[in-house]
Amino acid sequence: MSGFRLKCFGLLLLLVLLVCSSLDGCEGRKGKHWRRQPPSSSLARKKTRGKSGGGHNHGGGGGSGGHTSPPPSSNQSPCPVTGSPNAPKPAIFDVLDFGAKGDGVTDDTKAFEDAWAAACKVEGSTVVVPAEFEFLVGPISFSGPYCQPNIAFQLDGMIIAPTDAKDWSVGLLWWIEFTKLRGIAIRGSGTIEGRGSVWWTNTNSDPINDELSLRPPQMKPTALRFYGSYNVTVTGITIQNSPQCHLKFDNCEAVQVFNVTIASPGSSPNTDGIHLQNSRDVMIHHTNMSCGDDCVSIQTGCSNVNIHSVDCGPGHGISIGGLGRDNTKACVSNITVRDVNMHNTMTGVRIKTWQGGSGSAQSIRFSNIRVTEVQTPIVIDQFYCDKSSCKNQTSAVALSGIAYENIKGTYTVKPVHFACSDTSPCSDISLTGVELKPLQEQYHMYQPFCWQTFGELYTPTIPPIVCLQDGKPAGNRILSDRDVC
Repeated sequence: MSGFRLKCFGLLLLLVLLVCSSLDGCEGRKGKHWRRQPPSSSLARKKTRGKSGGGHNHGGGGGSGGHTSPPPSSNQSPCPVTGSPNAPKPAIFDVLDFGAKGDGVTDDTKAFEDAWAAACKVEGSTVVVPAEFEFLVGPISFSGPYCQPNIAFQLDGMIIAPTDAKDWSVGLLWWIEFTKLRGIAIRGSGTIEGRGSVWWTNTNSDPINDELSLRPPQMKPTALRFYGSYNVTVTGITIQNSPQCHLKFDNCEAVQVFNVTIASPGSSPNTDGIHLQNSRDVMIHHTNMSCGDDCVSIQTGCSNVNIHSVDCGPGHGISIGGLGRDNTKACVSNITVRDVNMHNTMTGVRIKTWQGGSGSAQSIRFSNIRVTEVQTPIVIDQFYCDKSSCKNQTSAVALSGIAYENIKGTYTVKPVHFACSDTSPCSDISLTGVELKPLQEQYHMYQPFCWQTFGELYTPTIPPIVCLQDGKPAGNRILSDRDVC
């Protein structure tokens, strides 16, 4: 019996030792079981906050100051897993650390180039353009064939363009360019200021700078251009007063533009807001645009474009085209424009093509468009010409599968203008819930116009669009290889 009791006592003692060892290893959380922590002064806490906060550290250094972890919360495991490495902090490259002055006078182009070259070597890095500085930057290209992916520009300050003609070589078609990158984001609350007035207006008093205004429109630069890039994001920033187009995407895929402001006077020539060409999987939303040309221009090679929750005006509206210029082939498909407000624009939603082109534009939807004092809210123009006269040609880009839904508001010249090709009429045009009223009855107001336009009215329209022809065009021509996209 005594042997049994001795065995029980031994087992009990072993159990007590195991429990105590567990409590000690886990740092018991009440009373005397807390292990002594390293002293944590208020100064140490401020240092910790300073390293992880939003301030700019222009010294580029970093020290190895201590960091005291707070006690685990009550919902954490009593024995936290140890040994897992902390995620590395993203690399930050502030242009001020590379010699930028940010005084709006000194040329900071070299500092931006050097900051980019450093960031380019580190995946997930960020180039910082800090707030409360104005950086004068000349034409610059951020090239990416050898860059690591997922680089960001945190733009919180202002970048301004030079206005001296000697800074702009003839034939240069962009000011700031990002090319051949995989994962590039321009974000922040800052501004890209193009100072475009010297390009728009000939003063007749300054021969040197008047050289800029005398250059033809196609020879004036875009403010911000992306070329040949994948996974592109532009958000939060303002782009204003561009010499020509404000924001351009060419040969890009997976593009997002949101919470962006684009601003130029309505009288500024050829200042498109956003220009898309040969790009696919594009999303543009929650963006305000005022300019002197199309708020959004969708050119050949674009597909899967979704535009919504956009405010446009002044400007020329949202346009697909002009397509087929100089007898070229154009292919556009799967375009959605919805939930858009337009005010004081030349057109609302427009498709324009040149005579002599080939290819097709199809599967296009315009929905929930609100127009206020728009000259002509709905336009298809297959005889587009931007000069006094253009040569008559028979071939045309084929237009089909175009839906207009819930387009309502006021116009000042004509509610609807459908001018389609004789040899390639527009087909499968549908209208639902179209209600367009004249701002005021005047002698120059026009009725809806249709030419070679076939489709269906799913609801009565205001005003009645009696010129739309039912069904499909007779004797549709057989498409050649030149026409098929």
